Amino acid sequence: MIFRFHNGRIALPADAVGAADVVVADGIVTAVTAMGTAPADHAIDLGGGWLLPGFIDTQVNGGGGVLFNDQVDVDAIGAIGAAHARFGTTAFLPTLISDTPAQIAAALAAVDTAIEQGVPGVVGIHIEGPFINEVKRGIHEAHRIRRLDADILATLTAPHRGRVMLTLAPELCDEEDIRTLVRHCVIVSAGHSDATYDEAQRAIAAGLSGFTHLFNAMSPLHHRNPGAVGAAFDSDSYCGLIVDDVHLHPAVVRLAIRAKGARRIMLVTDAMPSVGTDVSEFTLQGKRIAVKDGVCIFEDGTLAGTHLDMASALRKTVEVTGLPVLDVSTMASATPAAFLSMEDRMGAIAPGRRADWVWLDAALEPRATWIGGRIVAETTPDLAHAAQ
Repeated sequence: MIFRFHNGRIALPADAVGAADVVVADGIVTAVTAMGTAPADHAIDLGGGWLLPGFIDTQVNGGGGVLFNDQVDVDAIGAIGAAHARFGTTAFLPTLISDTPAQIAAALAAVDTAIEQGVPGVVGIHIEGPFINEVKRGIHEAHRIRRLDADILATLTAPHRGRVMLTLAPELCDEEDIRTLVRHCVIVSAGHSDATYDEAQRAIAAGLSGFTHLFNAMSPLHHRNPGAVGAAFDSDSYCGLIVDDVHLHPAVVRLAIRAKGARRIMLVTDAMPSVGTDVSEFTLQGKRIAVKDGVCIFEDGTLAGTHLDMASALRKTVEVTGLPVLDVSTMASATPAAFLSMEDRMGAIAPGRRADWVWLDAALEPRATWIGGRIVAETTPDLAHAAQ
């Protein structure tokens, strides 16, 4: 099947081109060539916009009116994925914030089943807590916070169909536990942590490879006490960044990207169930969360995730940094793919990668999303049938 894209910019690994034929077989790109003259199966005028690799979001609490903590089943995962596909997300980790061991086990099982059944977009799970520091818990419930124990360690390290990402406070975890998790292919990230620089660096030496929503809910950078943020900067770790005009000052966004580079910064949404809806409030573990001017906030002023989608995150990052779209696209696709050790399968428009793409118009607003070469969301009627 040949997809012919023209009149825009197609983001290829080395550069962007104005037109290209992308050949797809069984959902995988087999070739990318200059635009040919033979009939194409699908010919798409980008209208001066962009064709980018599909966005990969490692932190998605909910969407489409569904919160993963409230509904840990395949239907919920599908609904969340469908809501975010409208905004260009083609791969995501449903994220469970601090909950009970039974709910963690149920969430892992639900994601395994969703992957087995081929639910579009889901590639694993993110367990965010409850192995966190109470002083940096944010909206997480204090009574759910606990230490890692042998039973939960066994649950997390059992074989699973997708990627398993775990956010924890490294200062409250044994380094040997981190080694065990990593040895069983669990991706360990620091978050909701009050770790010192030395504590964070010891965790990195043990295999910790990421920092969850950098700056937010972690010990800050100080010139005599670098904290978790300092350890993130002074290492080769990957860092999630929430760019929503609220969680981070624009100067901090610029500084973080300048310090770490596009190959180590990942855009994340930390999205709540309001994404893809027009609801003005929702409930999070018994707390009423208001959605005001695109901000999810508890009555005491605590931020509760976001009302952010990945297309908006990319657009806002371009706006506050002035960086080229290609660089910001890297932070939304190639970098999270590498963090998940999935760069051989996704994160680029290139042979061997899944045919996951997002079409943004000239204003960087989403027009269509493909997963495995199949349209899963569009604003252009009958685009899936467009042909030369």
